[in-house]
Amino acid sequence: MHADQRKKLINELTALIRGGNAHVTLEEAITGIPANLRTTIPDNLPYSIWQLLQHIRIAQKDIVDFSISKDYKTLVWPDEYWPKPTDHVSDEEWEDSIKEIADDQQHFFTLLENEDNDLFSPLAWGTGQNIVREAMLIADHNSYHIAEIIVARRLLGIWK
Repeated sequence: MHADQRKKLINELTALIRGGNAHVTLEEAITGIPANLRTTIPDNLPYSIWQLLQHIRIAQKDIVDFSISKDYKTLVWPDEYWPKPTDHVSDEEWEDSIKEIADDQQHFFTLLENEDNDLFSPLAWGTGQNIVREAMLIADHNSYHIAEIIVARRLLGIWK
């Protein structure tokens, strides 16, 4: 792959992960949520917005960790991917979760931009996965759950 093609691919994958092309970004989805509604589970939905945010954080961190290290430790599905319901989340916990999501994305972007990494070669510790596949997995997974946050907000009457 030529350097300019690689750069274009990295730019597209980065934009895809950040969101906003075909759906709202995570930041747009979570801005303006009243603190008292973060942990409310809307009728007919299984999760609160807090649980969805935490699931995005946990799953994305898992993907990033897998992509970076042969010492990756598999999480137990679903217990280690989904937080239990809670009645309260502090502003600090909320902000820390958002920051960790952004930080993990930046770690992944650094991995993408490292010219020593072949974006298409299978990761030696995986079962055929490569960095491009993991980038698309992050984008796909996050966009799915961002949409669920929007649905939850609509049901709670707090979306535009």
